[in-house]
Amino acid sequence: MAHYNAQVHIVSSAPTRIDLAGGTIDIWPLYLFHERAQTLNAAISLRARCVLSPEPGKRIVIVSSDTGCTVQVNHWSELRDNHDLKLLGLLLHAFRAEGVRVETSSASPVGAGIAGSSALNIAVCGALAAWTGKQLDPEALMQIAQNVEAQAIDVPTGVQDYRPAYFGGISAVELRPDGIRRVALDIDRAELRSRLVLAYTGASRNSGINNWEMFKAHIDGHREVQARFGRIRDVAVAMRAALERADWPEVARQIREEWENRKGLAPGVTTPAIETMMQAAEQAGALATKICGAGGGGCMIAFSEPSRTAAVAAALCAHGATVLEYAIEAEGLLVEERTTAAQI
Repeated sequence: MAHYNAQVHIVSSAPTRIDLAGGTIDIWPLYLFHERAQTLNAAISLRARCVLSPEPGKRIVIVSSDTGCTVQVNHWSELRDNHDLKLLGLLLHAFRAEGVRVETSSASPVGAGIAGSSALNIAVCGALAAWTGKQLDPEALMQIAQNVEAQAIDVPTGVQDYRPAYFGGISAVELRPDGIRRVALDIDRAELRSRLVLAYTGASRNSGINNWEMFKAHIDGHREVQARFGRIRDVAVAMRAALERADWPEVARQIREEWENRKGLAPGVTTPAIETMMQAAEQAGALATKICGAGGGGCMIAFSEPSRTAAVAAALCAHGATVLEYAIEAEGLLVEERTTAAQI
């Protein structure tokens, strides 16, 4: 007669995001130099997912379906360095997890600029907290995620991307000397979604590299870069007000202004291929376009009247982009415990 033993699995997921304004200024201490600094973002339904299941003894197995990589070790202490899944290994090391198989996947293209790594980070942190029995409030969990991601990419990380992944919704992340505050914005998600086309340009990018160049220029006293960051701060303030009163033409104007200033922050933020796609989108009716994240590739958004989004999407596809289907996501981090019967 077969015998069965109950096994507990942890299943988690977290949304990626579209950043609307204020990106890069969220890296400490840049925001301290710009009063009223804030970022605006919308969580989207392209989620990162994580499944934890038992492994014998203290053994750890990490499987990334996106990269095809698998890492196997006998103890978390072996995960500090020297393997292909650095972020996941560092998270397991940070949580001192034992006897676990970690399987991850993401609906975001690699290097898309929509915070796929941060969403995966939050999903894994939520799952590992449940697995190890750690009671972490949102700020504590996001602090671990931010610090470990900095260890993984070897440059400072911003604070904004963990908030949409944890909380979902449309939000402002206020960056103040007395702390970081996430504010949910009362904006009709369907109205905003009906105006935004999200497309993958086909070129991956490394946000850590672009952001680091912008960061260094600001800290080194590059006056033009500092001034552009100041204008990006102004854009975020103005766009927040426009979003809250549903002034869509003003939202479009501010998206254009954000992109014009972002292009001047560092070489490589835009490319001829990106500019060609943006021009095609605008000829099809887009009122504004910008690259998501730090730039250089990844995803772009095109903002238009709802009646023009189909034409804009078709124009982007005709120029080699891949239009991504998504919804603006109300829910953030989801963690669920499941029990299955394993034959012994």
